[in-house]
Amino acid sequence: MGASVVRPQHRGVVVRINDVGGLQGFGPVEVDEPEEQFHYEWEARVFALVRTLLRSMGVTLDEFRDAIERMPPADYLNSSYYERWLTGLCTLLTERGLVSPEELA
Repeated sequence: MGASVVRPQHRGVVVRINDVGGLQGFGPVEVDEPEEQFHYEWEARVFALVRTLLRSMGVTLDEFRDAIERMPPADYLNSSYYERWLTGLCTLLTERGLVSPEELA
């Protein structure tokens, strides 16, 4: 029988999916050998766009992190690191009225 994931609670409220501190049942952590920072060219572009957004639009790191953490749990768990960054970027651009959801589709 597989291990079940135990969800931590803070004051009776289940934490967001990204907050896995204290969770059990995920198995061992796989550690890869050091590699390039970006696996694909698009990841470097997302990194540059996020840095520009943070710097030029006054978006704080906390706002950016919150945009990522509001992803639906299944999407969060099935996304790569930079896919999460792209989602956070699109969320902030949409919320600030700089692009429409239709333009991002």
